[in-house]
Amino acid sequence: MAKDYYDVLGVSKNASKAEVKKAYLRLAKKYHPDLNKEADASEKFKEINEAASVLGDDKKREQYDRFGTTSSGFGAGAGGFDFGDMQGFGFDFGEIFDRFFNQRAGFGRQRRARGADLHYDLEIDLEEVASGITKNIHLPRLEPCTKCDGTGAEHKNDIKTCEDCNGHGAVQQTQNIAFGTFTATTVCRKCKGTGQFIKNACKLCDGEGRVEKSRTIEVKVPAGIDTGNALRIGGEGEAGEHGAAQGDLYITIHVRHHKLFERENNDLKIEIPISFTTAVLGGDLEVPTLEGKATLKIPAGTQANTVFRMKNKGIPDLNTGAKGSENVEVIVNVPKKLTKKQKTLLKDFAKEEKKSFLKKIF
Repeated sequence: MAKDYYDVLGVSKNASKAEVKKAYLRLAKKYHPDLNKEADASEKFKEINEAASVLGDDKKREQYDRFGTTSSGFGAGAGGFDFGDMQGFGFDFGEIFDRFFNQRAGFGRQRRARGADLHYDLEIDLEEVASGITKNIHLPRLEPCTKCDGTGAEHKNDIKTCEDCNGHGAVQQTQNIAFGTFTATTVCRKCKGTGQFIKNACKLCDGEGRVEKSRTIEVKVPAGIDTGNALRIGGEGEAGEHGAAQGDLYITIHVRHHKLFERENNDLKIEIPISFTTAVLGGDLEVPTLEGKATLKIPAGTQANTVFRMKNKGIPDLNTGAKGSENVEVIVNVPKKLTKKQKTLLKDFAKEEKKSFLKKIF
């Protein structure tokens, strides 16, 4: 045999039609000249089509198996076969184009482009995070033209079926090549795949179907949200082409730094100074919270940097709503200046403290 078609497609001599078809589809996609720019891609593409046209036809395959390429009267030297002969194989050349480029005559009009998504950065305070809030944001965007309802036409009867593609959105071109014929399908240039042509464009939007406007949008920010979280508002992006669906609006949250509190997940952390006497004797401490002021009881003998946990004074969980805690770290404030009386009292205290300490040892 001058050529081994089984070897060309990479299948065994006992391969079924389905296996031959699968091999052909894989290789055709790999070596199609529009997809593969290597120098020998075109010749390889011709070769695999030649092999598939033979092995995909029962009579030709039987002839090939008995006599080989040269004696059977077909193959590279014979030329002139039509890919229409491959219908019995279960597919035609148009099907390959459909698989590669998803465009074929009669496949329906190309979908109009959906509107672009918009992104907005929103800053909020920690107090607003704790309670949740509704914000109004001002957003410039493309909106559907009110005069033409987004069609882009001055009047409804100005929307015509494209004559070049008869409303299909695609046109076919048949070409003769050295190894056969095939039909290529491309998007219609006149209507750009929509299947329609606008005779007179809308004067307000110049045929675009959309105009620039500024819109105020109400945004509900849920409690518990954090920096970096994003809210999606469907259909609040830019208008699509000629009445196509609008895009979405994505709002990225940024929580401002708080002068008192530091957030740790759903908990809040705050440092509060207390006097030396309060640490020693105990007492009530007024503590700020996001909801106002609260009273924290400090037990006698509290050590510096002790952390007190105030339940349900933190941030609500974004999913469950359960509140975290406010963790209060007390910082003992040691006085830098003392009066004579204070010094005398502390000296007396020191003497008593020393006696108690010695008693514990001895």
